[in-house]
Amino acid sequence: MDKTLILFLFLSSLSCSKTILTLAASQKHTTNPFTSKASVLRYWKNHISHNLSISPFLISKASPLSHTQSAFFAKLINQKSLDSHLSAFCSAARLFCLLDSRPAPESHPGDSNFAFYKNKQFSSYGSSGLGGLDQFKNYSDGINFATSAFARYSKGSNSHREGFAGYADDGNVASSNFSSYGSSATGGSGDFKNYMPRVNVPDLRFASYNSDSNGHKLSFSSYSDDTNSGNQAFTSYGKNANAVPLEFTSYGKTSNVVGSTFTGYTEMGNSGNDSFKGYTSNANNPTNSFKNYGFGGNDGIDSFNSYRDSANAGTDIFQSYGKKSNSGKAGFINYGKSFNVGFDTFKEYAKDATNPTIDFKIYGANTTFKDYAKKGVTFSGYTNPGELPRAGGKAIRHGIEVGKFFREKMLKNGTITKMPNIQDWMPKRSFLPRTIIMKLPFSSRDIKEIKRVFHATDNSTMEHAMMNTLIECERAPSPGETKRCIASIEDMIDFATTVLGRDIIVRTTESTNGSSREVMIGNVRGMNGGRVTKSVSCHQSLYPFLLYYCHSVPKVRVYEADILDVRARVRINRGVAICHLDTSTWSASHSAFKALGNGPGRIEVCHWIFENDMTWITRE
Repeated sequence: MDKTLILFLFLSSLSCSKTILTLAASQKHTTNPFTSKASVLRYWKNHISHNLSISPFLISKASPLSHTQSAFFAKLINQKSLDSHLSAFCSAARLFCLLDSRPAPESHPGDSNFAFYKNKQFSSYGSSGLGGLDQFKNYSDGINFATSAFARYSKGSNSHREGFAGYADDGNVASSNFSSYGSSATGGSGDFKNYMPRVNVPDLRFASYNSDSNGHKLSFSSYSDDTNSGNQAFTSYGKNANAVPLEFTSYGKTSNVVGSTFTGYTEMGNSGNDSFKGYTSNANNPTNSFKNYGFGGNDGIDSFNSYRDSANAGTDIFQSYGKKSNSGKAGFINYGKSFNVGFDTFKEYAKDATNPTIDFKIYGANTTFKDYAKKGVTFSGYTNPGELPRAGGKAIRHGIEVGKFFREKMLKNGTITKMPNIQDWMPKRSFLPRTIIMKLPFSSRDIKEIKRVFHATDNSTMEHAMMNTLIECERAPSPGETKRCIASIEDMIDFATTVLGRDIIVRTTESTNGSSREVMIGNVRGMNGGRVTKSVSCHQSLYPFLLYYCHSVPKVRVYEADILDVRARVRINRGVAICHLDTSTWSASHSAFKALGNGPGRIEVCHWIFENDMTWITRE
């Protein structure tokens, strides 16, 4: 912890130690009155109807800061010096911060075999190596923040092989930076297997990747599959390379809101062979940008198979694809066969190319082509998506996980149904005290100051996460919606009571038990006697401190249901479900209608309250 903070807290504690000891002696089983939690309890008592106890679930999210700590950090904000004490602030307040605490670079010129490897920096790794193999296994697996950098990796090597197996599996936030990877390498190969699967927030950078290389094959298998809300960037990929085969298998499969940027991809390359298989299949709202792809290449082959198959919405931009290339071939098979169309743009497609061969098969909808070659382009099999039985281990219907949406009639004792995965993938954080929240900037206009405070560099994972949240918070409400982004329990209480009054309770699903498998519905209880009511639902957003997007939802019914094991018939969970009775203002392309059929205003739509989300309703 910061030394200044330790000294300050020690001196401050002396002045109130007698008071604290007296309180401790007389109130051994009560909350320390000098904590943020105690302040929340007092606020609850003053603003919620008497005899209603605060939910343990809600109070568990209160800030761990004491009044003394809160005053100290609030003073630092006023002095614009919180950034100098950010490490202490994040630790004491239990926040999500990506701090630059990387170790010094290491040099490993010879062959190495790394197992159970965690967060290091490499400089001049395997440079000018002749033959041999570098193998990374169990690399930063299952850790909270996986950060690593490889600079000048295998530069100038000859017949050298690199293998990454089990790279940052099941991590929370994973960041990797590969600079000058395989530059000027001859022969050899690089193999990435299980690269950052099931990571919550991946942030991958490949700069000057395989440039000026000769026949150095690279293979990516299971690349960032099942990830949530991250970015990959490939810059100067294979520039001036000769006969370099690149293969991506299962790229970004079943990922959520993942962005990929390929800039300068195989520019001026000779006889390149790039293959993408299973590219962002079953992904939700992916954003892929290919710029200057194959520019000026000679006799290259690019193959995309199952591109965006069953993806939901998203944006794909191909700009200057194969421009001024010579005898290039590009094949798109099953392109954009999405259950919910996104926005696809092709610009300068094979423009000014010589003898191009472009083939599109099973082509999706809502796509524009601008300035493309008038000869050598073939379209066949333009179609709309169908239905997939399974994907990524999850039951899928029209690209929607089975059980994510359901009809109200399903909430009946004895019904066997598929429970979706309701696990919370967000990093664990706490609310901040209102006294601190009021002083911190929170606007897209203030993003420079926010980045300064939280040490977020340009185009970093943290910047993307914060900006996305700010934009969503500033978005105009939908018709009939009242919304607010909330970063303190006091603010949440104020919003809920404004909409529902003082006689309210908060409910959430008990645990994640039963996720992604068949369960049986047990006893079902309609809240407020099963009557039509309104509620305030709150969903987490990704930000350094705990932040909820809360909005009022009119015309709903809220239920509590026992979730039973199908075979043992014993309760394993107690779920909270909300049924939206009026869907007339919903978009016709909403994924609920894709899963259930019909359209806006024709059916009600129900869903479970996921882990750590919540809904407020009036007391019965």
